[in-house]
Amino acid sequence: MKAHLTRRYMFSASHRLHSDAMSKAENAATYGKCNNQYGHGHNYALEVTVSGPVDESTGMVCNLLDLDRFVQREILQRFDLENLNNRAEFIETIPTTENLCTAIYDILQRGFTHAHLDKVRIEETMMNSFEYAGE
Repeated sequence: MKAHLTRRYMFSASHRLHSDAMSKAENAATYGKCNNQYGHGHNYALEVTVSGPVDESTGMVCNLLDLDRFVQREILQRFDLENLNNRAEFIETIPTTENLCTAIYDILQRGFTHAHLDKVRIEETMMNSFEYAGE
């Protein structure tokens, strides 16, 4: 029997949406107030969905402690209370929440081996959320 598990995590980070390939006017037209030279922050809600067979001995898709430890070590310690523009993942990539979502998915895909990674969802605001499930 295959089941899905979605776990929610919270973190805060700042970013500035800006492209060096665009003029000041183009950046302002594209990113609006998110192009503020000082950046701005969000309280993100990250949802990680994994799936797999339910282990008969534990009754679980995966041990929540394994997932929590991995996300804490590889995601939250990396991005919480950080300026995303200064992270290696965004040196050449604009730190939109879409790109943050794919970066987190890639980190989880490479390193979390206890269950199949289905998707990553990030809620940026009450009105904006983003999902990535791989290509």
